[in-house]
Amino acid sequence: MQVKIWGCRGSIAAPGADTVAYGGNTSCVEVVHGGETTLILDAGSGIRALGVDLTRRGTRRIHLLLTHLHLDHLEGLRFFAPLWDARVTVEIWGPRSPVLSLRDRILRAFSPPLFPLDLRDVPARVVFHTLPKEPWLVEGVTLRADLVMHPGPTVGYRLESATASFAYLPDHEPALTGIEGRSLDWISGGALARGVDLVLHDAQYLEDEYDSKIGWGHSTVDQAVAFWREVQAKQLVLFHHDPDRSDRQLEAIKDRAVGLSPDDRPPPLVAREGLVIELTDGKRLAD
Repeated sequence: MQVKIWGCRGSIAAPGADTVAYGGNTSCVEVVHGGETTLILDAGSGIRALGVDLTRRGTRRIHLLLTHLHLDHLEGLRFFAPLWDARVTVEIWGPRSPVLSLRDRILRAFSPPLFPLDLRDVPARVVFHTLPKEPWLVEGVTLRADLVMHPGPTVGYRLESATASFAYLPDHEPALTGIEGRSLDWISGGALARGVDLVLHDAQYLEDEYDSKIGWGHSTVDQAVAFWREVQAKQLVLFHHDPDRSDRQLEAIKDRAVGLSPDDRPPPLVAREGLVIELTDGKRLAD
């Protein structure tokens, strides 16, 4: 299983001279299994460059897994090149809502007046799936989704193959229900991330910023490390960087996370665009 980050910024894209090293695009992560199956986690602005690359590769079948429909996780879908290729099938998975279907909710952002073209008119074959309650299989990868603490219907994902496991929790505030000293069944996202080889987790805030942002749906760096420790995951990647966070500040965040990390696991990584992590037989081989 190969995990590649195409966008790791939160809330809004933040291009500029101060975000060159870690990138300014919003959430998008590609997971490739067996060199063939392509799964995409979220459709932030990072999915635009990924779409260009998938077109170059000749990829014809794509599974897009959405955690939720806030614009920083959906804004790039309109510029996703495979949607404009009639030979491509894009299967879009997302959380259920008691109000509107997944298709109708996405149409709100992918139709006039917010966008000049309508999703119903794209050349590609687009299939919508409301996430099942039970685990499901996509070409050798077992997928599981569960609701997590974040405003609106929001899920995290667990992906497992025969040799590797990965949890994706980009927008997550487990501190609202408690982290340390609790059963994993009572920690938001705990069951999804239990013992995985790699967990990618929200770390948007610093400790001194959190009091004024409680309930906004995001974690501090310290909370992300605490979550990682409790779920006994092997590797942590800090994700969903605040749009105001510069490259230099993210380096300081990395130092903070490393200082908090347990001695029995690899030090945390800070997500950056282009970061590739190879997972084989439960080990992180390269980045």
